[in-house]
Amino acid sequence: MTPPTGSVADAQKDNWLDRYAPDRVKPYGRLARWDRPIGFWLLFWPCAWGVGLAAIAQPQAGFGWWAVILMFFGAVLMRGAGCTFNDIVDRDIDMQVARTRSRPIPSGQVSARDALYFLIAQALVASAILFQFNRFTVWAGVASLGLVAIYPFMKRITWWPQFFLGLAFSFGALVGWSSQTGGLSWAPIALYAGTILWVIGYDTIYALQDVEDDALVGVKSTARLFGSHVRPAVAVLYAGAFLLWNVAVILVGGGWIFAVLSLVPAALMSWQLWTLDADDAENPLIRFKNNHYVGVALTLAFLADWVW
Repeated sequence: MTPPTGSVADAQKDNWLDRYAPDRVKPYGRLARWDRPIGFWLLFWPCAWGVGLAAIAQPQAGFGWWAVILMFFGAVLMRGAGCTFNDIVDRDIDMQVARTRSRPIPSGQVSARDALYFLIAQALVASAILFQFNRFTVWAGVASLGLVAIYPFMKRITWWPQFFLGLAFSFGALVGWSSQTGGLSWAPIALYAGTILWVIGYDTIYALQDVEDDALVGVKSTARLFGSHVRPAVAVLYAGAFLLWNVAVILVGGGWIFAVLSLVPAALMSWQLWTLDADDAENPLIRFKNNHYVGVALTLAFLADWVW
């Protein structure tokens, strides 16, 4: 029997992977979510923010462009490895959820064993990138693997799996900062805390797509926890993120440039909430993807403050 070769349900139709990749590569690309790049962008932006915050703190050292390039490719690899691990762990649950049953493992495109080999390959290449940085950053990157490992299990035992995703997906803020400074201080910790709130907020919006299926199979999420109060709950999370990002910049001596320009990502997050409609199947996904532009805007705010 020929394994199915169709694209994943929530991937953009006619995406570059489905159009151009060799047939043997496609299932693995879908496993790593290469057909849905929003994930590696959301993993990457906190890295850029950490580098940007360090540039404001020590302007004479400049902005770590090479570090940012390395972290981009590291984010692609680690997001792919994380998704592969998540799909191995969740393969039985994914079979029961409409949006995920077309993923490579539950649909039979890739076996769990081959997915494990692919996971190891991605992790090894990502490790080669990580070892380009200083010792503190290397150990920080290694420490983040524990968060990646426990995340898939959290939806089974807590209503706050998004918090654990936030711990993992925001770690780039600490890695970005330490890659330039060789250590940590209160400023990157404030940046990290704010980014955790941001991740909880946007992943709550994302989880609105699966509320009904999650309830049927017993998967927990903040989307289910907040229920009809999801909009004000995410508003509090986004407001906290905005506040802590500004606190981080103040702690390193940043000026009014960042404060003013950070209103742009604040406006984008406000738009997400103002227009959010959980009853429209496509609405939450579009608002979730809008956070890519939040990442772009905040990165530009860091750069502008450094240049000024």
